[in-house]
Amino acid sequence: MIELHTFDDPRAQSDALAKAVGDALTASLAARGAASADAAYHATLAVSGGTSPRPFLETLSGEPLDWAHIDVTLVDDRWVPETDAASNARLVRETLLQNAASAAYFWPLVDTSDSLETHIADLNGDAQRRLPDVAVLGMGEDGHTASIFADAPEWDVAITTADRFVSVHPASAPHARVSLSMSALKHIGQLYLLIAGQKKLDVLNAALAAPQKNAISTLVNAQGVKLDVYWCA
Repeated sequence: MIELHTFDDPRAQSDALAKAVGDALTASLAARGAASADAAYHATLAVSGGTSPRPFLETLSGEPLDWAHIDVTLVDDRWVPETDAASNARLVRETLLQNAASAAYFWPLVDTSDSLETHIADLNGDAQRRLPDVAVLGMGEDGHTASIFADAPEWDVAITTADRFVSVHPASAPHARVSLSMSALKHIGQLYLLIAGQKKLDVLNAALAAPQKNAISTLVNAQGVKLDVYWCA
């Protein structure tokens, strides 16, 4: 199930999504605080990389939220050092973790000092890495979301495993990846999708019309999943 929010202006899109994400995080914090006597309760936000989210991340960084109780992580990242221009962690540090959001705690997904498969095992075994309460996804024109690529040899594992993290080696894109699995995405309480352009809207509509072998179709056709789509023409 999706709810489509449409915009003619990218700034209006970024502002509206930042407000919605901020409200969702505030609600998650209130719920966690009411259920716990522990003052150290946190809510977790997962965001995506690429060029499209940059204005949204910059806008969100200024939202007056309780950032000291918000953890930030990524939906996926490329297996590159954080100094690399392709690093999503680098993007998040340069855009979101500024201004008011500089008080948030950041959980990167990549540590290239170890092997990729060993690192994936460590991520899946880390009890401190909670499932995000809120996630903002992107989507490629091939229908991939997170780094769940249909042309990767790990496709079947990525969409069926109960593990939260998977390694992915896409044939159509550079760099190995660390990604949340389809199971993890399905269990996140509040999901948003940030996209722009008619072609991506067509991909999304096709994914809704009939099941296809791509990640966005698998996600939106899953039982119980609700996706708020913020689309700019």
